[in-house]
Amino acid sequence: MTDTDLPSPASRALVVEHARTVAELVDRQALTLESLLATLRSSRLDDRAARTMAIDIAAAAMVEMRTENDHQRALLLEPVVGAFARLRNDLRPLVRFGDLDVQFVEPPTTGRALPGEVAHAARAIVRSAVLALVDSGESRRVRIQWDCDGLNLLMSIRDDGSGALTVHDDSLRPIAERVTALDGSLSVASTPGWGSDVAVTLPLDPPADSGSLDETVQLSARERDVLRLVTSGARNRAIAESLGISENTVKFHVSNLLRKSGASTRAELTALAR
Repeated sequence: MTDTDLPSPASRALVVEHARTVAELVDRQALTLESLLATLRSSRLDDRAARTMAIDIAAAAMVEMRTENDHQRALLLEPVVGAFARLRNDLRPLVRFGDLDVQFVEPPTTGRALPGEVAHAARAIVRSAVLALVDSGESRRVRIQWDCDGLNLLMSIRDDGSGALTVHDDSLRPIAERVTALDGSLSVASTPGWGSDVAVTLPLDPPADSGSLDETVQLSARERDVLRLVTSGARNRAIAESLGISENTVKFHVSNLLRKSGASTRAELTALAR
C-alpha cells in the first residue's frame, strides 16, 4: 500500500467521530429502554401515568434519534460516481429481469462528492421515477443521467412513453416532496408520442440556517422561560415551582409554544428549540 492509498487525517477523523457517535447512540438507546422498563414497572405510578410518561420518553428518544441520524447522514460524503454505482446496483434486478431497457449515463469522475443526505435522496428519487414509469406500462426505454456543476447535482430521467407526463402528475408527488425538502427544483418536459424528461436539481450545500426557535418565532419573556425549562426535560409542576406560577399558567404557555412553533408534542418542541 502506498501513501496515496492511506486515508487522509480528515477522513480518519470523520471515521473516528462517526464511531463515537454510533457508540453514544447505542448507550442512549439502552438508557431509553431501561427508562421505559423502570417507568412501566414503577409502583409509584398508576397505569395511566406510567403510559403517559413512557410515551413521552419514547417520543423524545425517537426525535433525538432521527435528528442525529439526519445529522450523521449529512456529514458523510459519498463520491458521485460511487453514489451512481449504488443506484445501478439498486436497479439491477429490474434491468436484468424486467422488460424495461435502462440506460445509464455516468457522471464525471471529477464531480464533487455528495453529502450523504443528497446521495440517499437522489437514489430514492430515481427509483421512484423509474417505478412510476414501469407502472404506467407505456415506457420501454429509460435513460438516467447524473451530472454535477459544483453546486448542484443534476439528474435527468427520460423515457420513450406517451409523453403525457406533467409536473402535477400524482406519480411524481413523492418525488416533488423529497425535492422540496432539500430545497431543490423539479421540472418535466413532455412531447406527445416521444416521451417525457424529468429534470431534478439538488443543491449540495444546505440552505442557510434559519436560526433557533427563539429567533424565528416571536416569544414573550415568560414563554422563553417556559421553553428553556421544557427543553431541559422539566414537567409542568417543576416549571411552575421554578417560575412561581400555577400549573394551569404553565399549560397555557406550553400550548402557546406548541401553536407558535407548529409542534404537536413537547418532544417536537424540544427538538425545534435545540
